[in-house]
Amino acid sequence: MCGIAGLAYQRANPHTVDDALLRRMHGTLRHRGPDSDGTYVNPGRKTGLGFQRLAIIDLAGGCQPLSNEDGTVWIVFNGEIYNYQDLRKNLVTKGHVFKTDTDTEAIVHLYEEEGTACVHHLRGMFAFAIWDERNGELFMARDRLGKKPLNYYTDERGIFFGSEIKAILEVADVPREVDPLALDHFLSYQYVPAPLTMFKGISKLPPGHFMIWRDGQVFSYRYWYPGPARVSFPTFQDWCDEAFSRTFEAVKLRLVSDVPLGAFLSGGIDSSIVTGLMSLAMKEPVKTFSIGFEEKEFNELDHARLVARHFKTDHHEFVVKPDAVSILPTLVRHYNEPFADSSAIPTYYLSKMTREHVTVALSGDAGDECFGGYTRYLAAKLARWADWFPPFLRRGLAAAARASLMPVLSREARGRKRFRFLKHLHRPAAERYFEWISVFETDEKETLVTGGGPGAMLLPEADGQGGGGGGGGGGGTGTRAPAPFYLSGDAPQLMVEAFKGSPRPDLVSRTAFADLLTYLPYDLLVKMDVATMANSLEARCPFLDHHLVEFALAVPPEYKISGWTTKFILRKAFASLLPPAILTRRKQGFGVPLGAWFRGELKEMLRDNLLDARARSRGYFRPEAVSALIDRHLAGHGDESHKLWALLVFELWHRMFIDAPPGSAA
Repeated sequence: MCGIAGLAYQRANPHTVDDALLRRMHGTLRHRGPDSDGTYVNPGRKTGLGFQRLAIIDLAGGCQPLSNEDGTVWIVFNGEIYNYQDLRKNLVTKGHVFKTDTDTEAIVHLYEEEGTACVHHLRGMFAFAIWDERNGELFMARDRLGKKPLNYYTDERGIFFGSEIKAILEVADVPREVDPLALDHFLSYQYVPAPLTMFKGISKLPPGHFMIWRDGQVFSYRYWYPGPARVSFPTFQDWCDEAFSRTFEAVKLRLVSDVPLGAFLSGGIDSSIVTGLMSLAMKEPVKTFSIGFEEKEFNELDHARLVARHFKTDHHEFVVKPDAVSILPTLVRHYNEPFADSSAIPTYYLSKMTREHVTVALSGDAGDECFGGYTRYLAAKLARWADWFPPFLRRGLAAAARASLMPVLSREARGRKRFRFLKHLHRPAAERYFEWISVFETDEKETLVTGGGPGAMLLPEADGQGGGGGGGGGGGTGTRAPAPFYLSGDAPQLMVEAFKGSPRPDLVSRTAFADLLTYLPYDLLVKMDVATMANSLEARCPFLDHHLVEFALAVPPEYKISGWTTKFILRKAFASLLPPAILTRRKQGFGVPLGAWFRGELKEMLRDNLLDARARSRGYFRPEAVSALIDRHLAGHGDESHKLWALLVFELWHRMFIDAPPGSAA
């Protein structure tokens, strides 16, 4: 697990690689790879690759950048390829000579054989850049589900890329300007989806995509889109057996390591399954790590302790009282752009304390999206009954329900999800779900945002994303992608397009599929990557194995949610493995007491940052709307904590990244 950065100049451009700039770029990623670093500059000094290493496999011989036999193909790679040993055996039979025992070198030789089609053979998490000196191409790719990040910026000079945006900001003249479309998405989703970043002009390579840069031309391709495996089984028990088998395989693949590894254990079903399967596969006790808080409603330690005793793990518990005032600037710096999921705080603390004991930790991420774990899927199931009625009748029923509840509901209750459920019941399914999950609903954004509201935030041109272009290296071509769904329009349209892509027509499947395309890669996986990499810790997620994801998409929806029971197939498939109390417990979020913080230790920080002259002068938000949110929350007339958190994170990010001086000269 590592950090990568680099640049390539056009042939006609007078710039050549500045070694000091290249060192600064990858040096900003030292937390991702503190064990060693390295650089490569091609003979014409038009291309440079930089690398920071967190040593996991082949500790002595795995330094990067790394090349093929004759030095014409060079790579910097971040991630883990779990099937690399099988790939290596096949490549050796074809005459390739290996200098190391790393998965990185397997990618290089596979690229020589397959060109850009090499990505189809990789099983794992990855973001890499390959410089092919033979044809002057930079080939960059990202894993199917979006576990590892890759950002880039292009202009008339060339292309600049990095695992984090801060590496790109070391380059002079990269603009530090807010993208209004990204801001619109952030206010709704609490994150910025690919290919956008909050920096206008800087892009994320989307999950399941690769791109080719050739002397100023950019060609982008989608090589994978989530689809169901071609499997079918005669009985429910057969489906359960297959779920157990595939999950166990995914766990075992992720146990290859030359350094100590363990597991995050929350006491939920997914992390308990991972821990249990690790205990079956490992000879020594699994090292498990859990975090708790003084506030009872945010503490899952009792459940984690139960699982740890059941599997006789080497268990470590941490009870923390987060210092939100001091941790916020640290989080803002590591996330590089606004990110308003407040569970980033406990995830960061858990990663920090886990790193004191191990270098690799397995997690249960993606179990909910794959197997129907969120309670909001039950709301989607309930809402499907309303869809039987024509829209005008749904509007009338929703209005009548709201009117009858309004007098008896407190202002705080009106902001809760139950009230949102009724408020938006008349909308089409995708738009309804969008409003349910949004931080700021559409009408609230229109009140908050200046300049005509979010409707004025028009979609920028997808510059450089079209055109033809072949594959690189040995002639593989990849598949020409249609326009990615997330380029289709504003924030609600993102959800509409995600719903359309579902391979199953039922509402619960469409909702979960939309989360697989949006919430999982742009919130949960970003949160895990940043929290772990900030602490030089590698996270591995068995439920993200693309073979397991494709199997999950093939599972009949009634086996995921049966009646009102979520994750039904997992509960049955692992009934003999897990403690009964874990199988029947309700899902608990991984959160922090934001509401209390804003009425206590964060009260002054909130006013000082959101209502001072600098924030008011920016012109993004109406000061009276922000002030009203603060007053309403502090007076106890509603829980506006998630909205205030989003605004506070954005303001702190703006001060740190936009108001800061520009990077060094290119």
